[in-house]
Amino acid sequence: MKYSKIPVARSVVALCVAKDVKHVVISPGSRNAPLTIGFTHHDDIRPYSIVDERCAAFFALGMAQQLNKPVALVCTSGSALLNYYPAIAEAFYSDIPLVVISADRPVERIDIGDGQTIRQKNVFENHILYSANLYSELVLENESKDPKLQQKQFEAQKHNEREVNLALNKAIEEKGPVHINVPFYEPLYDTVENIEVHPLQIFPEIKERHYSEKQLQNYADVWSAARRKMVIVGVAQPNAVEQKFLDHLANDPSVIVLTETTSNLHQEEFFTRIDTLIGPIEKDSNKDDLFGKLQPEILLTFGGMIVSKKIKSFLRNHSPKHHWHIDSKKAYNTFFCLNKHFETDVNSFFSEFFPLTKNIESDYGNFWKEIRKKRQSRHEDYMAEIPYSDLKAIQEIYQKIPKNSVLHFANSSTIRYAQLFQWDSSLKMYCNRGTSGIDGSISTSVGAAVNSEEPVTIITGDLSFFYDSNALWNNYIPSNFRIIVLNNNGGGIFRILPGNKNSENFDKYFETVHDLQAKPVCDLYGFEYQKANSEIDIQEAMQNFFTDTGKPKLLEIFTPRKLNDEVLLEYFNFMKS
Repeated sequence: MKYSKIPVARSVVALCVAKDVKHVVISPGSRNAPLTIGFTHHDDIRPYSIVDERCAAFFALGMAQQLNKPVALVCTSGSALLNYYPAIAEAFYSDIPLVVISADRPVERIDIGDGQTIRQKNVFENHILYSANLYSELVLENESKDPKLQQKQFEAQKHNEREVNLALNKAIEEKGPVHINVPFYEPLYDTVENIEVHPLQIFPEIKERHYSEKQLQNYADVWSAARRKMVIVGVAQPNAVEQKFLDHLANDPSVIVLTETTSNLHQEEFFTRIDTLIGPIEKDSNKDDLFGKLQPEILLTFGGMIVSKKIKSFLRNHSPKHHWHIDSKKAYNTFFCLNKHFETDVNSFFSEFFPLTKNIESDYGNFWKEIRKKRQSRHEDYMAEIPYSDLKAIQEIYQKIPKNSVLHFANSSTIRYAQLFQWDSSLKMYCNRGTSGIDGSISTSVGAAVNSEEPVTIITGDLSFFYDSNALWNNYIPSNFRIIVLNNNGGGIFRILPGNKNSENFDKYFETVHDLQAKPVCDLYGFEYQKANSEIDIQEAMQNFFTDTGKPKLLEIFTPRKLNDEVLLEYFNFMKS
């Protein structure tokens, strides 16, 4: 095998391989040549080449999401590194392990006017788990006998090995992004043959916390006495919680469990559409009484970010006495009433907590299940009568997504529309909800498709799609990958928000009205293209859309720009009756 002549490059590659970081997404450059040489010539590495660094980072994020292990990114020095930041922020808040490895100039070359130099040290400090700033290493020729140079080289090597270990371990242990900044002296392209390195290894330590009966008993007593308990589950990986614990919650009459599409939890007693529960109450003349009946004594949460703004508003204005969050890493005070963080994983907590509790008689669950039943009937009535719109298009789509597949949603309107429907329980559902940005949604789904055992589909709005269309500029997209674009000629979600929407200023600066279509993008990147302008068109297009014809496919659905918000807003008025 070929290795870079620069020792630090060999150590970085060797430690990544040793810690099972074997998927590496590389963006072309010169300063990162020592890393590129090492990774692309190693038999145990699967390298990918993606030019656009922002797309590359989200591509890696999608892979890490599916693999549930770190994926590495490699870029050259300068502004290239900054393009990783949106994906790093997403990984930070979504607990997805990314290893960012950036090449850099030696420290004495920074801020003297050299090209492609910026201050890379700790550049991601607000959204990173660990920043490893390595020392430059001079390549000493064999004939050099200068003991001072040899000692300097030895000290730099040991510092670098330790820092790389600590960074990689942090990504593994805490599931998040880390940054390794590697300054290189020239020459950059020199190689050596079959010189293995054996760097210092510090093994990662996965810590598991368990609670004793004594620590939990007071909380168990409070739980057992409460007649109104609400459980909310945010973003979660499929099969993250053992079914027996879900069934236990479902069988407690004093508990209601609220989930979202991205919760990936399934139990027929759970409330899967939060906005359908909360939204109609906001419109009801008797809302104060209904919100009083819904207000929990205990709120128990786990999982990541929550999509529904309505549940956040409700619980911030109708606070529970107790809010407990279960997570081994962090707890956000989303509802401004958090008073206990159980620092452990969900399954460990439930296995230790539930034996200490007992059910109590309550009509809390049954009352809201009756409401849910009526809401479902009203939902069906409304969907049967609405005109062609975004909401009608989503209704047609959700019935046709193949079972046992992976479904991604872009931000922001599509993921909110998705919360109004009961999706098939065999689907695995994802969305970049860490920062909830529209950047990178397509790239993330492409990265997921590369390492998914099931076919991947992403449903996106037009702005999200065009914003991230460079996601299709790579050679790794599988033929069973599908994109569905809802094109309403602008940022339709802004029409749903309060304010004057009938002005030139609104059209230009908020909704950003456009006449773009996806077909030229499909022609450029070799996608099969289909379009739909009506409900019947969607039905016909979906009949063979998921058939594998040897190429990825895109279906563009055009909907009426000025009608969509009216249909959605009227939905909640209709549901309250």
